[in-house]
Amino acid sequence: MTQNLLFLTGKLAEKSLNKVLSEVQGNPKTPPFKYRVEQIGVSVAALMTPELISRRVKQTGDADKVIVPGLCQGDLAKLEAQYGIPVERGPDDLKDLPQYFGHAGVAPELSRYSADIFSEIVDAPYLSVEGIINKAKQFQAQGADVIDIGCLPGVTFPHLADTVKTLKQLGFKVSVDSLNPDDLLIAGRAGADFLLSLTENTLWVADEVASTPILIPARPHSLPSLYRAIDACIKAGKPFIADAILDPIHFGLTESIVRYQKLRKKYPDIQIMMGIGNLTELTDADTTGINAMLFGIISELDINAVLATSVSPHAANAIAEADIARRMMFAAKQDSRLPRDYSNGLLGLHDRRPFTYSEEEIQEIASQIKDPSFRIQVSEAGMHIYNRDGLFGHTDPFALYPHLKVDDDASHAFYLGVELARAQIAWQLKKRYVQDQELDWGVASEVQNKTAKIAHREASLKEKRNKNR
Repeated sequence: MTQNLLFLTGKLAEKSLNKVLSEVQGNPKTPPFKYRVEQIGVSVAALMTPELISRRVKQTGDADKVIVPGLCQGDLAKLEAQYGIPVERGPDDLKDLPQYFGHAGVAPELSRYSADIFSEIVDAPYLSVEGIINKAKQFQAQGADVIDIGCLPGVTFPHLADTVKTLKQLGFKVSVDSLNPDDLLIAGRAGADFLLSLTENTLWVADEVASTPILIPARPHSLPSLYRAIDACIKAGKPFIADAILDPIHFGLTESIVRYQKLRKKYPDIQIMMGIGNLTELTDADTTGINAMLFGIISELDINAVLATSVSPHAANAIAEADIARRMMFAAKQDSRLPRDYSNGLLGLHDRRPFTYSEEEIQEIASQIKDPSFRIQVSEAGMHIYNRDGLFGHTDPFALYPHLKVDDDASHAFYLGVELARAQIAWQLKKRYVQDQELDWGVASEVQNKTAKIAHREASLKEKRNKNR
């Protein structure tokens, strides 16, 4: 069925919008639609509000749906009530309309995944119970399903049982990681859900407690040893998860991936875990790409759990990246598609479509400007800043400053300095730049926002507790 769509826009975008819609409509892969563009009298489409639209657009004609600019702020429900048809936001940049139509305006479904994330607190013996809880909350907010308490060889952990009990009381799933059977027994008796890591020689611990064992080879790289532990659990009817151990680069990485493949082939129906910290922590590379590749392998091998760490500063967002990667790979596998156009969360440093306007298109837009307000855009050629007094372009913000004539306006100079710095970074890294918006660093931006909210909430609760004393 052909839809009739009404696009609302501003003066500066009207011509470009008509051009892009004409191209989209002519693409045989696009679902059939008819469109009408209505320019409602504002210069910049992003300045639209539902209240302004309500006053200036009284009728929608034969439209089945109204599309407003993606940057239009406010509640669209009142407009839907006024017009009696759906009103939705399009993409932030009109040049993204082809992708918008490709997904029929619906965001990809990323609520499902098949691999649980065990996030390890590696320094747990050195932290107080409260400190461990705080880390657990951070990891849970980033997507962890299970909080793994790491024990350290030769380091006493007198509050291990209290830690497990407290986390369980707070509703966390808990695993404890130790090669010391005494630690594992204490953890199991305190209520731990999982115990890492048991071998065929320490499998007796699993008979003493209700916790699910995570099995590893008794000797490095020994699949027969792991197979014997697996067979023993299967014979006893005991639930378990097996881990063939992922090794770091140049210390057996390729062979370890082969071991996982052999393990899955021999036991097609068992639960398998992969510890990914040996790559994310021990490789000086951005963890977004490492997680993407690892979760591609995890998806292909139907691995059911990962043990992830966030210790090194460069791996600060590794848990959140793992959460996005598992959802993206699950969706792509379900759709039998390449893992593209599902999420930008792992595109931290670069964007797939960074420069939506060419230098020539920006020149054309700039020629229409009749007011003194500066607009900033970025093309492959560099940064462009313009108002009614002219268009100036360069790759260095300092070269642009003499043209701006804001020496006597400190606040304006500060604003333009911030925006041009963002624009320069975007141009250098090939990222999308939108004036008056922070650069999008993918999952890193999301983690920062969540962390700030958690810190604010904790500070508010602490303040209330102090007042009630």
